[in-house]
Amino acid sequence: MSVAGLKKQFHKASQLLSEKISGAEGTKLDEDFMEMERKIEVTNKSVFDLLSKTTEYLQPNPASRAKLNMLNTVSKIRGQVKTTGYPQTEGLLGDCMLRYGHELGEDSVFGGALVEMGEAMRQMADVKDSLDINVKQNFIDPLQTLQDKDLKEITHHLKKLEGRRLDFDYKKKRQGKIPDEEVRQAVEKFEESKELAERSMFNFLENDVEQVTQLSALIEAAVDYHRQSSEILEELSGQLQRRISEASSRPKREFKPKSIRSSLETLDNSQHNGLSYSSSFKSTDIEINHTVNGKTPSPCVFTSHPADHITSVPLSWPESPTTNGFDHQTEMLDQPCCRSLYDFEPENEGELGFKEGDIIILTNQIDDNWYEGMIHGESGFFPINYVEVIVPLPQ
Repeated sequence: MSVAGLKKQFHKASQLLSEKISGAEGTKLDEDFMEMERKIEVTNKSVFDLLSKTTEYLQPNPASRAKLNMLNTVSKIRGQVKTTGYPQTEGLLGDCMLRYGHELGEDSVFGGALVEMGEAMRQMADVKDSLDINVKQNFIDPLQTLQDKDLKEITHHLKKLEGRRLDFDYKKKRQGKIPDEEVRQAVEKFEESKELAERSMFNFLENDVEQVTQLSALIEAAVDYHRQSSEILEELSGQLQRRISEASSRPKREFKPKSIRSSLETLDNSQHNGLSYSSSFKSTDIEINHTVNGKTPSPCVFTSHPADHITSVPLSWPESPTTNGFDHQTEMLDQPCCRSLYDFEPENEGELGFKEGDIIILTNQIDDNWYEGMIHGESGFFPINYVEVIVPLPQ
């Protein structure tokens, strides 16, 4: 910065200090200018809050939003074009209904209804995704551009005007000590900045119908979303009513209990590989215990038959497993690692799943909430609060 620039900064700081501490009054601008400046300030705050609250309206879960931002940031760092979508609550509910509906089967009235409703919820999740995209393109992005361009430019003009006002007031109070030419230049620059700031604010406020157009786009997107959702739900309601009517009109089945005695008789008469099964051992049955290699397996049962033929159930037990798991864990503890406190099921691409008690190698800390690590040859991201650090990452 030149000497003249440093001198001007000193003049501004001195005047500002004089106004703040001594209560000296600076040059007052006209009321029309002050009113426009107030409206611009309110508009700037409103746009900032609207951007934040609209995102919360579309994606209400703050944890999911933070996770989504982290995953998309990582995708950008890796150069991946594909981004992860927000997990819509309708889609999560639909997946739950579909899973249990398929488990119950098509012969279950409740199971079939769950499948139909699950598919409808998935359709509503797709419609909600379309709402997100529509609102972002036609409302959020234009407001963001308004904030980053028009309002930022006006703020720059107002800031420059305030600096030139301070310089002018400093020199005006010191007339006689400061050359008249410097005072005249300060007046001209002050007038120039005021005109630029005033014109930019006037043009912006005169064209605020553009912001009304953006609000209209938001409402149109919401109306379209609710219309499609209403159509899906009305169709689903009709399907469920038909299912209720069909279930009510079909003939009732009679309950026929099965006798336990008949089942036991059938079991007593059946044979498997020459071995006779019964609900209790007969008096001719012989129970023999063997001890092999110091182990006592389950009893070996010999059953007498009229032909004095003896059939034995072979003795077997699992071999004691041998593993080098201890050596492997010791090897892992020589590098940054952690132990999982809970099971973690990955929900998005790039996440790393594990079970409680697993040892995970740490490779990186993404932010305050997420680690990057490796287990069983797979790498990915997982929440910090799911693990306990054993060997920390190097600082």
